[in-house]
Amino acid sequence: MPLRLPFRKREPHLPDDAPHAPPRRLDPLPSAKFRAEREGDWRRLEELLDRAERRSAAALSDEELLALPTLYRATVSALAVARETSLDRALIDYLEGLSTRAYFFLYGVRGRIGPRLRHFFRHDWPAAVLGLWKETLASLLLLVAGTLAGYLLVRADSGWFMALAGSMAQGRTPQSSTQQLSDVLYKSGTGGLELLAGFLFTNNARVALMCFALGFLLAVPSAILILMNGLTLGAFLQLYASRGLALQLTGWLSVHGTTEMFAIVLAGAAGVRIGWAVAFPGRLSRLDGMAEAGRQSGTVMAGVVVMLFVAALLEGFVRQLVTVDWLRFLIGGTMLLLWLAYFYGPAGRRRP
Repeated sequence: MPLRLPFRKREPHLPDDAPHAPPRRLDPLPSAKFRAEREGDWRRLEELLDRAERRSAAALSDEELLALPTLYRATVSALAVARETSLDRALIDYLEGLSTRAYFFLYGVRGRIGPRLRHFFRHDWPAAVLGLWKETLASLLLLVAGTLAGYLLVRADSGWFMALAGSMAQGRTPQSSTQQLSDVLYKSGTGGLELLAGFLFTNNARVALMCFALGFLLAVPSAILILMNGLTLGAFLQLYASRGLALQLTGWLSVHGTTEMFAIVLAGAAGVRIGWAVAFPGRLSRLDGMAEAGRQSGTVMAGVVVMLFVAALLEGFVRQLVTVDWLRFLIGGTMLLLWLAYFYGPAGRRRP
């Protein structure tokens, strides 16, 4: 006997003007049942967060602190289910808000800004710089090599000066007289110094951030930027040395240069660190290696911005107001010693 398809009762045809049958009532139980089974955990998590946020985590007992991660994971799991099954929007919004609060309480940065800043300057920044000592040395060698190359190129052919100095020349050329070059070093005044300091900070910060940001390209652009800074420095040194003003220029530069060039060297080191992690991730995946290097380099760069701000103040104010060579050397040398002691002395090795 042949198999027959199951009988399907046909719905009667209704005319167009006939009243429609009332829609089937959707089962209201899934959302209500889902909420009833889990609402106790949500309420408990909300109550613990309210109490901790009003006062502090110390207001919770050890048992309550241990319960927080479990309640948070349960809430996130419930949120995932609610989104997947398209439960009511109000419930999803509530779970999203509760999960966000719990996440920032458990994993976010807590505490007042003052203690956080003290910890950054006392430990985080010097420790990160100390951890990049190899990259810092490589960045410094690149700067020295660029300076030497710029010096030799201009000595061999003065036409290289404008190519290497570019807009930084600001009227200083191989055709400038000795008096004109000397006037730049010793003219003092206060007019427009605030604007000059702001411009210098912006320019130096741009160079440093480019050294850091382009590090992921195997550190090649970072190395090129460091070399270019060295080439420019070497070109100026040769120009002034040809007029017997090398010592005076060095003193003029040292006021801010020991801080500014140190900051740019550190920015280059941060870029090299990221580039090295991309090229040679080691036991980590390339993505994880970049993330780890990025955290350390990012800490260094946060401090580099502080150094550039200090350099801009020294360049825009102190350098223009102090016109005695030995005093300029004293200021620049003191700043260099302070930075070296801060990064590579006890502060850099201190643990929290």
